[in-house]
Amino acid sequence: MDPFELLSVISGEYQRILGKNLCGIYVHGSLAFGCFSRDRSDIDFLVAVYKELTQGQKESLILTLLRLNQTAPPKGFEMSVVLFHDCQYFHYPTSFQLHYSNAHIKKTEENLSEYCRTMNGTDFDLAAHFTVVKKAGIVLFGKPIEEVFGEVPGNAYLASIKLDVEDAERDMISNPVYITLNLCRVLAYLKTGLVLSKGEGGKWAVACLSDEYAGFVRKALDCYLTDREYIADGNMGQKFARYMKKIIFTN
Repeated sequence: MDPFELLSVISGEYQRILGKNLCGIYVHGSLAFGCFSRDRSDIDFLVAVYKELTQGQKESLILTLLRLNQTAPPKGFEMSVVLFHDCQYFHYPTSFQLHYSNAHIKKTEENLSEYCRTMNGTDFDLAAHFTVVKKAGIVLFGKPIEEVFGEVPGNAYLASIKLDVEDAERDMISNPVYITLNLCRVLAYLKTGLVLSKGEGGKWAVACLSDEYAGFVRKALDCYLTDREYIADGNMGQKFARYMKKIIFTN
């Protein structure tokens, strides 16, 4: 099923489950940036609500996603429920009511009630998600983005995206395309203040880095844009990760 067809089903179900408590549903990530890949991307969205969810509502929201997983892309959904107040008046790390991604499928299937009872707290990643929503987000349902999301300080956004590449050398082994392009967009933000997608970050880096590293990024970018299989390039991934981290974490 097409990602926006899935989101349309989710929107209808969430409106039914949450009723007047639902402020809005907002798409971010690769779908919002226009660079979604069915093989490599998940479907990212935020749900803003006015008041805390009940246990029954939490379970119903998760069950909706579990039912749709078979027709979703391989990486599935990433969803967070946040209070309207926490969207308007940003704090870092940001509180959330409920979170779900494919990484948690086993826990939801083993004990959905316990999962929904304990899956709340604060999330450093929400600073990046809010920033992307404000830049490129899509309103699936509800209030306009500018009426819901307040300003996210640049230092909070930067801290959030830097966390995503802290273990770049290790993660390069299992996910070289994602890590390579993520490093590029973090460096692009440091150098230019631009909030970019992974693809845009890769294109920026190809134009700005030395020939050696630009060629390495170009290869990852080509795989990202075409879904071609990535072929490991010896120790170059580790070398690139060390080089980029040295710049990123000394600024």
